[in-house]
Amino acid sequence: MTFPGISSAAECGRKLGASWEAASTPFIRFDDDQATTHVGVVEIPMQIMGQRVTVGGIHAVATRQGFRRRGYYREVMNEVLEYCDQIYETLVLTTSQPEFYLPFGFRVVEEHIFKVKCSSTGSIDGWRTLDFADVEDLTLLHRLLETRVPVSNIVGVVEEKAVFLVNEGSRPLYYAKDLDAIACMEIEDTRLHLFDLVTTQIYPLQKILDRIPQPIEEVLIYFSPELLNVKNVQAFPYVIDEAVLMVRGKFAAEEQKFMLPRSARC
Repeated sequence: MTFPGISSAAECGRKLGASWEAASTPFIRFDDDQATTHVGVVEIPMQIMGQRVTVGGIHAVATRQGFRRRGYYREVMNEVLEYCDQIYETLVLTTSQPEFYLPFGFRVVEEHIFKVKCSSTGSIDGWRTLDFADVEDLTLLHRLLETRVPVSNIVGVVEEKAVFLVNEGSRPLYYAKDLDAIACMEIEDTRLHLFDLVTTQIYPLQKILDRIPQPIEEVLIYFSPELLNVKNVQAFPYVIDEAVLMVRGKFAAEEQKFMLPRSARC
């Protein structure tokens, strides 16, 4: 079975030093030696409402065409949940088809995007693009992923590589040497999209803006910004990449305004 976009992303993660196959526990149903259904489970260490929690991430759910409506998916999902219930108190997944998971105890949890108006006129060019062909840059990336603090105490990720590298390894990552920080960000005209920060210390948003050489008038933040020292933040319900967040079990941040960072979504 193939999963759109997954194979190339997993290969990218492998080249960057994080094997998706080693990180993910597969559950597969066969029919005459042919794989018909697959569900994967990956472990995601997170911080939720200030508490460290190891969460199970459900991903790569698929049934081969021609074998659907035969009960394979339900069989495998029940096996996955029996396995996960012995290990995790919380399961997460992101999907554009939440109706497939509601019968298994998953629920949709609303996420928010955060907007900040600013008037950064452009300063030094303090962010450079990491070069993954450079051993030093790759070592730097692994060091920060291993030692990072959560980008938010409401919902953040710590000490996780595989999911991050699969999600972000094919995108530009930017490094500020004086901050010793990696930013997952994109600039669209005068708008900054900030998806994640990988660093041992979360800096105020202004320090990030000060190192961008072009004017920025608005920042869209795709995680809870309470550590960024910003005021007048507007929060709006938002669905990233047409995929809602679903949760099964305990989730202490459920009534909070937050977004699971793009780098941690599976």
